[in-house]
Amino acid sequence: MIDALFGSKTRVKLLHLFLNNPNRAFYVREITRKIDEQINSVRRELANMLSVGIIKSEESNNRLYYEVNQEYIHYEPMRQIFADTSLESRALGETAERGADTNKFIKALGDVRVVIFSGKLVHGSISEVDVVIAGSVNKTQAKKYISALEKEEGRSLAYVVMEYQDFYYRLSIKDRFVSSIINTKHAVIVDTEHILHEN
Repeated sequence: MIDALFGSKTRVKLLHLFLNNPNRAFYVREITRKIDEQINSVRRELANMLSVGIIKSEESNNRLYYEVNQEYIHYEPMRQIFADTSLESRALGETAERGADTNKFIKALGDVRVVIFSGKLVHGSISEVDVVIAGSVNKTQAKKYISALEKEEGRSLAYVVMEYQDFYYRLSIKDRFVSSIINTKHAVIVDTEHILHEN
């Protein structure tokens, strides 16, 4: 069945998109913009990938969303082929695919220890906060970073900037605010101290 996944440029682009964004779902027109392919070709390849099982779909807000199926039997070897070389770079791909130079933006923010996406940026999340940034952060640059994400998303985003010590303390005591984010679906973009993998 894995042979059926290959055979077209559109399919390879789709695999790259999905496997670099394992915690993000996309709707069809969003996909066509990101991979720069015709909508009919995208629909055809999505149908093929659904039939094979490498992706799954779910309807939300009158839109059909697609995301990689992490329980697919060949998920790990496919990820090795198509995904970036590290978990962090795969997560960063979520914003890189939005057209922003994510590494450049994050470095400009200052000493960033934690960045979490949730809410509107992660399909299936019920968090009211979309972005959490923790560290010694330049707030002017943080606003620019959020503005770039908002431009790509086409909607406003709720974000929180806090000192790393504050975030770490809130995480350690299972503070309601932090727990409401990490206990729903979310994507860890930056975690320099690996504190989120322990919770």
